[in-house]
Amino acid sequence: RFLQKEAELRLVKFLPEILALQRDLVKQFQNVPEAEYQSIRGFIDSHSSGGLKQLLHSRITVFLSTWNKLRRSLETRGEIKLPADYCCADRDLDTEFEVILPRRQGLGLCATALVSYLIGLHNEMVYAVEKFSKEEHSYSVDASEVTDLHVISYEVERDLMPLILSNCQYQVVQGGESLQELDLERIQRQVIGRFLQGKPRLRLRGLPTLVYRQDWNYEHLFAAIRSRMPQSPLPHSAASALGRQLQSHSDTCEALSLVEVTLGFLSTAGEDPNMDLNVYLQDKLRMGDQTEQVVKALYRCQLQHIIALWQLLSAHKSEQLLRLQKEPFRKISAKYRVELSPESAKHLRTFLNQSSLDTFLLELHEMILLKLKNPQTEAGFNPDWSLRDTLVSCMERKDGDIPPEMESLFPEEILLCHCVSAWKTAAMLKWARQTR
Repeated sequence: RFLQKEAELRLVKFLPEILALQRDLVKQFQNVPEAEYQSIRGFIDSHSSGGLKQLLHSRITVFLSTWNKLRRSLETRGEIKLPADYCCADRDLDTEFEVILPRRQGLGLCATALVSYLIGLHNEMVYAVEKFSKEEHSYSVDASEVTDLHVISYEVERDLMPLILSNCQYQVVQGGESLQELDLERIQRQVIGRFLQGKPRLRLRGLPTLVYRQDWNYEHLFAAIRSRMPQSPLPHSAASALGRQLQSHSDTCEALSLVEVTLGFLSTAGEDPNMDLNVYLQDKLRMGDQTEQVVKALYRCQLQHIIALWQLLSAHKSEQLLRLQKEPFRKISAKYRVELSPESAKHLRTFLNQSSLDTFLLELHEMILLKLKNPQTEAGFNPDWSLRDTLVSCMERKDGDIPPEMESLFPEEILLCHCVSAWKTAAMLKWARQTR
């Protein structure tokens, strides 16, 4: 078994170094909205410290070399199923940065799958030794605690070849030919004794995993907050102030980031719902270095408004992206981004002129982000469903007020597959009204 797997087993020794790299990356990027680097090289070059650059380059080179040697096995035998195009070519420093970030989706699956495969290789040999020696194994180690001492580790030229050659006998037979005989039983005993015996089983517990804020399950987060403190709609004066103060995209992103950090803390600890948000940020979270515009924008907001504030700011950010001619929904499946026909767009604008445009924008935006951006929930939403019925159902589940015209006047021909186009149509109508 050892000799069959040897070409891959020799790579297990790199597991602790790869895990150390991943732990550092998770520490740096955990809970950020999204990593900003396009390539691995760009990430390395962004560091000013020569020593840190060298360490990152060394660790990442080990990761890439190991990936390139195992990518075919990962595609065919890995426990984590990777798309075929993830494994079709070698990776280098110009590869997308996401590849080295251990995540549970997208290109980040590459990093998670590699570590999982190396742990599987190690454990397979540990189990084989247990079976061969008929000994009960004594201990296991979590992935978060793995060191060089715990993993199968050897150098082929330095350790394995001398062992094999010392158990190889040559015999010259008639005709001058030499026969090579290997003492396989002795080799097996020595391999077990030197490289395999005494190694622990490795558990997946504590495996580094990066979760961007955009990957949070906001529905669970909101439910946790509501279970700890009551929530209220934003007063109209506060919503108006936010719109006036947060004119720049960068200010909106800063405000939304503060709100998302606050959501994370409130979901686990709760707090006095009547506390001013700015007071909470400054006194409790020690985050008092916001720009003046953001402080003014959040002035009228309390912790009881935090969920409504997230809903408003996330939609406001998307509106600004649209005005900057950028795509706010690039991570939404194409099946929900079918364009409205000119006739349907006209019917929608007629409806929005008779209904609450702001409510429609907020509720539809929230539904798109919470229901259609998440791969786990997206599967339950058929693009051919009625957009009206789907949105009303989502609002009812939140115990929200349903505008009566939503059920009686909304164009029936507009389907869920048109939801992104419908939202953009509404956002541009709002922009047109504001610029008159």
